[in-house]
Formats: sequence, C-alpha cells, structure tokens
Amino acid sequence: MIKRYGSAVLIGVVALIHSALAQAGAIDDAVRRGVLKVGTTPTYVPFEMTDRQGRIVGFEIDLLGVMSQALGVELELVTVPYTELLPGLLANKFDLIGSGMTVTQERNLKLNFSDSFIVVGQTVLLHPSLAGKVSSIEDLDDASYRIATTEGTTGEAAAQRFLGAARLSRFATPEEGVHQVVIGAADAFIHDAPYNLIASSRAENRALLVLEQPFTFEPLAFGVKKGDFDSLNWINHFLNQVAQDGTYDRLHDKWFKDTAWLEDID
Repeated sequence: MIKRYGSAVLIGVVALIHSALAQAGAIDDAVRRGVLKVGTTPTYVPFEMTDRQGRIVGFEIDLLGVMSQALGVELELVTVPYTELLPGLLANKFDLIGSGMTVTQERNLKLNFSDSFIVVGQTVLLHPSLAGKVSSIEDLDDASYRIATTEGTTGEAAAQRFLGAARLSRFATPEEGVHQVVIGAADAFIHDAPYNLIASSRAENRALLVLEQPFTFEPLAFGVKKGDFDSLNWINHFLNQVAQDGTYDRLHDKWFKDTAWLEDID
C-alpha cells in the first residue's frame, strides 16, 4: 500500500512539473532556450529596417537588444510579412511580436499587448499638385482622390475609416505606397507619423507635401500570446526600468533626433 501510494505521489509530482513547463510563458521559454525569438517585418522606418549590410536595425530592434541582454539570452529576429505576424506567434514560430504593432481592440482579442513603448499616429504624404487644395484628412474624403496605404496596417484601417469616399489602393510595403504618390499614380499616402516624416526627408521624396498633424492616436507595443501574463509582467517591468535609467531616452534620441543613420539604410 505504501509503495503504491508513493508511486502515485511521484507520478503526480511529475505530472505537475510537466504541467508547469507546458504553461511556462514565452519569456521563461526564451531563458530556458537561451534565445529570444522575435517576429518582425523590417520595413517600418525607424523602428525596424534593413541597412546596407543586410542587418535589421532600428529603434525597436535596439530595445529588443537591450531586453535580450537583460534576460541573458541571444536575440533572434524572425522576419515575416506583416500579415503573418499574428499567425506566426500563434504557431510558435517566435516568442513575441516586435514590429511596430499598434494596439487595437480587434488585435487585443487575439493576443495580449505589453505597455506601450511609444505613441504615434497616422499622417499624410501628398502629391505636390495638391498644394493649397488639401490641408486636412477631411479634404481627402472625396471620390476624386486616390489614396495609397500599406496592406494590413492601421494606416489602411484609418483610410477605410476616414476616407470612405476616396479610392483606396493597398501595397505590400510603405515604400511602394510612397512611390505611387511620387510618380503621380496616387494623390496621398497614409502611414504612421515617424515613417512619413523620415520618408519625406529622402531625396527622391522631397517634393512631397506633409500633413504633419497626426489624425489618430496609436500606441505601439510588444505582443505575446493571450494569457501569457508572466511574460507581460516581465516586459512591462523592463520597459519601466529602461524609461527610468535613461536607456530609453538614449535610444530614442539616436533614432528620432539624429538622422546620421539614414546614410546606412538601403
């Protein structure tokens, strides 16, 4: 009887250990593995992008680098199209999403978000022929205007919401969308403010007009699987730490105040 009882207890303990491991969060998995795997789409300047050496760099990438150092692990970036970020997370292809993702109610039904690490909004790049004709997003809500957006982004959602009367076109990357305005195939491009501000500074885009006032409020955050509260707790404390010790301000100034890095971007 005693032997049987002892065996039952042992089996129960093993089962509990396996259960605990199965429920471990993404951060715990990364520490155990020695690698933090992050899903990203490196087309969002200056958050994640590819330099001339083929390296993925940017403000959010630097934040993730500091995060991995704090965890004592290596950082592995898994590049996928933007529309494949959520499916990739759910399929365990990576531990978290770090790709300039805006927190929305619709997305929050499918994954959990950390605290926001920056707030941006949508702005407009205009063809120079619209100088004096368009001064706000409301002016573009007309069937005579052609609007370019990036597929799967909140820029696309904002265009659908605010510009229902206009003719919308979707492109795989923001660079393609901006180019449509440059060549006159579109009248305006809708995208996040940081990207549009930097895109307008490029030589090939300098003729474009910029409506700099954002017309939406969009917090960006890291995404993890629903129910992974241990990982959220660690990430949120990390974000608070770097905000307090000056790390965040240093990285922010590097990418948003100093534009020397533009010379290294392909």
